[in-house]
Amino acid sequence: MSRVPLSVLDLVPVSSGSNAGAALRNSIDLAQRAEEFGYQRYWFAEHHLNPGVAGTSPAVVIALAATATSNIRLGAAAVQMGHRTALSVLEEFALVDALHPGRIDLGLGRSGGAPPPGDAPRAPAETRTTAEGLVLPPPFDFARLAGSARVALQRDLLLLPGASPQPYADQVADLLSLLNGTYDHPNGEHAQVVPGEGGGLQIWIHGSSGGESARLAGRHGLPFGANYHVAPAKVLDAVAAYRAAFEPSSALAEPQVIVSADVVVAEDEATARELAAGYAPWVRSIRNASGAIPFPTPDEARALPWTDADDALVADRLATQFVGTAAHVADRLDALQRATGADELLVTTITHDHQDRVRSFQLLAKEWQQR
Repeated sequence: MSRVPLSVLDLVPVSSGSNAGAALRNSIDLAQRAEEFGYQRYWFAEHHLNPGVAGTSPAVVIALAATATSNIRLGAAAVQMGHRTALSVLEEFALVDALHPGRIDLGLGRSGGAPPPGDAPRAPAETRTTAEGLVLPPPFDFARLAGSARVALQRDLLLLPGASPQPYADQVADLLSLLNGTYDHPNGEHAQVVPGEGGGLQIWIHGSSGGESARLAGRHGLPFGANYHVAPAKVLDAVAAYRAAFEPSSALAEPQVIVSADVVVAEDEATARELAAGYAPWVRSIRNASGAIPFPTPDEARALPWTDADDALVADRLATQFVGTAAHVADRLDALQRATGADELLVTTITHDHQDRVRSFQLLAKEWQQR
């Protein structure tokens, strides 16, 4: 590719009228097609208790995709460490890496733990546009989700009774020392992880702000994933904090950043807008803490009740979704890359029909490669 590489982020979405099995088969097919189209990586997200999202275990779907592909890198963006231990995560991913060496990326996210007070700088309350043309909307207040009954239910089901998350910085440090073979327990015992120790996993840290995750990635000299598609307001803060904290390591001599974007591509703008019609109610279902709904058809989406409050709930996501022809979306991705200095871009696309999603990635890859 003449520009920075493009990669794929997949939530394993379930369409209305379909089921999780079909969603998984579609994702395996899309991973094969993404490899064919020339994408650099194919990453899976982790979500729980969402009727419209089947990607509950990145390690499992990565293993499935690895057997169906040959060269494309596969990984997680990101494992929710708030209900896991460093050892359990490393062992799962190291098993896959043992059979597919040099292809597996382990992305770590702090989800499930409580962010420290004042962790990230506040973004301005008005929409800004950078000199490159990148839209930075006011930030969404995720605190309203943290207090929801559904989030409490999820935490209760994922955590063992009486357990509390280990501090994220300690989890990252433990995982790296287990991977490098330098972990010694306070009782004097040395831990040897097989498979795992000395393996070829590439470790990433993902973050949505300029807070702890960005700083941890920098201090450990790890590559960093910045989240424009979910938290667009703070993407520049995240990238800047990571670069400011970066220290060279055995894994990385210079900062390495991948930035995500939500896109829908079609042969013409009207078709792309039609394919993206289900996006607003799908985002609303996440933002109101009811759980991601199965992705609706355009007609189903238009038939749903909608209010001004719903508009406000999803405004930042709609303003920063890139929808249109391949040329238009590539222009928007180019603006994102120039504004953030990203070394790679991570594209996620959800449409009701699987073939429309495949076609979106195909059109975008062709446009990107010929520029």
